[in-house]
Amino acid sequence: MKAVVCSEGELEVAEIPAPEPGPGQAVIAVRRCGICGSDLHARVHCDELADLAVATGYDGFMRSDQRVVLGHEFCGEIVDYGRGCRKRWKSGTRVVALPILRAGRAPQLTGLSEAAPGGYAEQVLVQESMTFPIPNGLSDDLAALTEPMAVAWHAVRRSRIGSKQTAFVIGCGPIGLAVISMLKAAGVHTVVASDFSTRRRELAARCGADAVVDPKIEQPWTAGPRTGRIEGVTDILNLGFDAMEKLRRVPNLPWWHLFRMAHTLRLDPAGPVVFECVGVPGMIEQIVTAAPPRSRIVVVGVCMQTDHFRPAMAINKELDLQFAFGYDPGEFRDTLHMIADGKVDPAPLITGTVGLHGVQDAFTALAHPDQHAKILIDPGAS
Repeated sequence: MKAVVCSEGELEVAEIPAPEPGPGQAVIAVRRCGICGSDLHARVHCDELADLAVATGYDGFMRSDQRVVLGHEFCGEIVDYGRGCRKRWKSGTRVVALPILRAGRAPQLTGLSEAAPGGYAEQVLVQESMTFPIPNGLSDDLAALTEPMAVAWHAVRRSRIGSKQTAFVIGCGPIGLAVISMLKAAGVHTVVASDFSTRRRELAARCGADAVVDPKIEQPWTAGPRTGRIEGVTDILNLGFDAMEKLRRVPNLPWWHLFRMAHTLRLDPAGPVVFECVGVPGMIEQIVTAAPPRSRIVVVGVCMQTDHFRPAMAINKELDLQFAFGYDPGEFRDTLHMIADGKVDPAPLITGTVGLHGVQDAFTALAHPDQHAKILIDPGAS
């Protein structure tokens, strides 16, 4: 079969052996595969990523001297099954799958491991237990976005944002756009997006952002609603004074129980939730310095370089710092159905489609944020 092979940072269309399914695995014919920012990084920085993966307990990440087929955002149709499968769906059924395989107890990341060739190809292996039929006649283009949208859904769920809290999305690349879409699907009333790129700001508005700012002109923190907002440490201290003055007016009131109840029910004064979707050194420090007190910062952008921030600043503001990566099978399935049911529309993310021979040019184009967000690969296209 034809596939795009990456080795030593170079991409080429090559003939490689068609995949043979192992126990519990199925072969699908790829109909669409998205090009992810992780693919762009892995092409030139895979050895650094592999060293990082080893440190976290996974030794199967691709190396630059290997021949690897990238691609982990795919949809396709069932072609064949390996032994031990339940053969849940007939041949030709369109499906999506989590991009992960397992031989015995050894998992491999599809499209990011030599042992699990990815979706930049005419066919790809999937684990039957991690595969889901595409419902409601959902198009191939949108079905292929299940994986990146699931990443965003996981980040939104981890943030535990309330519908009345303001969300700030810093960086409107594909993952930032997906986070905006999922925040609106979750019912968040106010989403403020920030990006230097005019094109990406336009896409952020199409994805549902309520306010979109150019950080060269305006900081995002000034664009959100100001009513009842905690803007500085002084506001938090005054809340304590105001609360105690009111509570002490009631004779013999055991007011401390109210504070305990507020802590238990998470009714403490809370700031906004900030999603860092840029992934370059210095972004966490910028957000820690500028974000309002009691903010929750969810880091979704993947920064590969060493970074630093001032813990004392975060401590004085009592900030929460979270990191989000990936998703679980339930979130993946739910994301697929949210798209298919029209609860979220990722269509604005798609800015181009190429065949296998167009992947090299697509990688070049994706280096320019004013042009593209998400480019899909159609292996059947010329």
